[in-house]
Amino acid sequence: MQPIGYVRSPYTESREIPKGLGVKHDAEGVLQVRAELEPGLADIDGFSHLFVIWAFDRSEGYDLVVTPPSDNRSHGVFATRSPRRPNPIGLTVVELLGRDGAALRVRGIDMLDGTPILDIKPYMSSVPQERLRRGWLAEAEGRRMP
Repeated sequence: MQPIGYVRSPYTESREIPKGLGVKHDAEGVLQVRAELEPGLADIDGFSHLFVIWAFDRSEGYDLVVTPPSDNRSHGVFATRSPRRPNPIGLTVVELLGRDGAALRVRGIDMLDGTPILDIKPYMSSVPQERLRRGWLAEAEGRRMP
């Protein structure tokens, strides 16, 4: 796979990205798609949100069991968003703010500046809110409630 573009983000180091329970990703940034791929962005501005599939290009190795910053208990890596994965692929939902040619202005960035983008897809979900389950994350939030 080859990157279709790169993220322009306010974050240059992992420690700058907000993590943990109740965190909100409100940072704005740009998904800069390679110029020759710009025709592939036709009609994307009709969507409010996008899936961004990207590579943890600065992550090395992996752990099958991790303790995320949002809990004090260990979980399988596939039940977390840990960057230390067998295939270091990230997935983020962002809000599309606008398009300027091959540049998509977005809100919800949680990637480092220069992160390679592997694909972009329109966000579509037919799962009603009341049917979504949040697994261990909901339990961790419950333990933190006063």
